[in-house]
Amino acid sequence: MRARAVIGLAVLVALGIVVYLLREVMLPFVAGIALAYLLDPLADRLERLGLGRLTASLLILAMFVAGLIVSLLIVVPLAANQVAALVNSLPGMIGRLQGIIAERAGPVLQRLGGADVVNELQASVGTLATQGGAWLLAFLKSIWSGSQAVISLVSLLVVTPVVAFYILVDWDRMIATLDTWVPPRHRATVRRLAAQIDRAIIGFVRGQTLVCLILGTFYALGLWLVGLNFGVLIGLIAGFLTFIPYVGTLTGFLLSVGVALVQFWPGSDWLHLGLTVGVFLVGQFLEGNVIAPKLVGESVGLHPVWLMFALLAFGSLFGFLGLLLAVPVAASIGVLVRFALSRYLQSRLYHAEQPVLIEVPRA
Repeated sequence: MRARAVIGLAVLVALGIVVYLLREVMLPFVAGIALAYLLDPLADRLERLGLGRLTASLLILAMFVAGLIVSLLIVVPLAANQVAALVNSLPGMIGRLQGIIAERAGPVLQRLGGADVVNELQASVGTLATQGGAWLLAFLKSIWSGSQAVISLVSLLVVTPVVAFYILVDWDRMIATLDTWVPPRHRATVRRLAAQIDRAIIGFVRGQTLVCLILGTFYALGLWLVGLNFGVLIGLIAGFLTFIPYVGTLTGFLLSVGVALVQFWPGSDWLHLGLTVGVFLVGQFLEGNVIAPKLVGESVGLHPVWLMFALLAFGSLFGFLGLLLAVPVAASIGVLVRFALSRYLQSRLYHAEQPVLIEVPRA
């Protein structure tokens, strides 16, 4: 038993080392496998309707590529224009924030600590905004560089659909082959664990993707109706980052409030300030009480803290490849840990009638 555990651990360590060493060339292959995994239920449904596996795979991939191209043609130009406008407006926005602090809080701060306190606070706001922008750019660059060191974006877009097509065609045959490799006495347990991991991954990825799309659309539309500058961009960012629990809403809220202060505060436009805050309050209420419980549910078994750690840790180690691996690995570890804990609670070690006393030598 101990030898098998050591061998299994050694295989996992070796696999992790290989993935880390080849992380710069594995992205299109991992992305293709992930895409085939997500589209396999649709291929099975088309097969039940009478289509062959090859025909179903070709149809699904063609529809997916067409939808992706249309989405990129619509979203990318809009986002690029807003990003460029935001970068150009950022220095002026920081200056306006510093002016608002000096105008509104200056008299109070001068009474408490003198003019130096006001100057330090203004400088801190500028430094914080600059460092925050630099950190965000560095984070995006670190993720991007992990996938771009050897392959280009063009190769990613070309290789991924090809890999997904071949994997999707052979998916059922591959799973059947892997099933025959499992020792017969452990086959039922392995199948049960694999089914639990599959439900956790599918439940989270599909549900959370829909949550991101719904909230991103809601935030973008709501901020646009309020009249907030860069509202569409902020809404899309908030929706995209909703994949990481609480990060999307908090990031979008801070960005929108900062822009709203610069845009609406000089005229004391409390209505638009309140509406900006209200968009995120309503969005957070809908996410926590309606959208996420319905689409994701509680059966997924991924604790938000564990998920945030997995995303940040794998993203830091493997770049964008790590973000693709984080959820499957986190879900698999969660299922295996719960299984090990249940076996422990049923074992003789837990139900031993006589306590094991360990004598502590006297000093």
